[in-house]
Amino acid sequence: MTKTLQPEIPLNPHVAGLPPYNAGMNIAAARRQSGRQDIAALASNENPHGCSPRVAAALANLDPSRYCDPACTTLRAALSQKLGVAGERIVVGNGSEEMIAAVCRAVLSPGALVATVCPGFGLHDIEALANGAKVEKVAMRADLNFDIPAIVAMLERAPAIFFLSSPSNPVGPALDRESLERVLAAVTPQTLLVLDEAYFEFIDNDMPDGLATLSATDLSWVVLRTFSKAYGLAGLRVGYAVTSDVRLARAVAAAKTPFNVNAAAQVAAIAALEDEAWMSSSVAALKLERTRVVDAVAAMGLSSARSQTNFLFIDVGRDSLAAMEHFLSSGIIVKPWKEKGYDTFIRVTIGTPAENDRFLEALRASPGAEACALSTLSITKGAKPHGNEQ
Repeated sequence: MTKTLQPEIPLNPHVAGLPPYNAGMNIAAARRQSGRQDIAALASNENPHGCSPRVAAALANLDPSRYCDPACTTLRAALSQKLGVAGERIVVGNGSEEMIAAVCRAVLSPGALVATVCPGFGLHDIEALANGAKVEKVAMRADLNFDIPAIVAMLERAPAIFFLSSPSNPVGPALDRESLERVLAAVTPQTLLVLDEAYFEFIDNDMPDGLATLSATDLSWVVLRTFSKAYGLAGLRVGYAVTSDVRLARAVAAAKTPFNVNAAAQVAAIAALEDEAWMSSSVAALKLERTRVVDAVAAMGLSSARSQTNFLFIDVGRDSLAAMEHFLSSGIIVKPWKEKGYDTFIRVTIGTPAENDRFLEALRASPGAEACALSTLSITKGAKPHGNEQ
């Protein structure tokens, strides 16, 4: 009997053609591919110190047979107290990634213009495209800092959403106070500014608090933050959005699924907030290591943007996928960057001192690094691209 071919189910064209997200390789995959067990996971900007001991203690008392609170009431109350923001303006998500998707779903109509920065966080593009928007990007300057005049020019076009990560992912710098104020002055009433502060806890003391700065304006805005990085809860997936007004918060909350943040994630986040001292100590140690790694990279004749995060963005002078394979052969996972114009860059997480030493040793032996160093040295006699100075 001949089987009749059935017509293909039509797919949503906005979703069917989406680019894949550039996720960091996990440890199990790295072990299979490299044949090594001693893996240094330096691709996904996780906290190598883990999380506060209070998190494990809190999780020990969890009853997994019960549904979680769909409104994240206790967690939002804790965040409200910490941030000085009304709890009804806070929406909690399955990672800040879910909040990006919910913001796009709440605000965008097909054909809307969304703007962001390049290189940038992939989901700022992907979630906008999934909702039928068109995305345009503002390139960072040759020295890997924000191009403020270009950002201002883009904002004058009144995009529906402008996604801006500060500190930048994947590059690392954060907007200083003057630059942030210039950006805010250019935002029109037609634009929702989404300030992604996933790495906020790592900024230097002289850098502005984006949430506090935006709270003093009459703009429409969302600030995104996460427990994945500084608090060490990447595996539990919990982040949040703080909105400029209750109406926006309700729309974002309506655009997510119910029970979106599981009970373990809620309990862990509350416990993490109760141990700010642990987080601050961990961040301080990572910032010291960041300085040490930056200095070691510079001593090789290479350099990176002045990072205000727990990672570095480094031009290794060869195809980033080939560079990734080189590091993987030494049991080190780094993230190859794939955006056009930046495909010789890798992003590497600041790990433990021992992990960082392994990375630096492999970087010294990386094919192409010497040529890249010579090129960098010749160029930096002028404009100093990719240097620590800003």
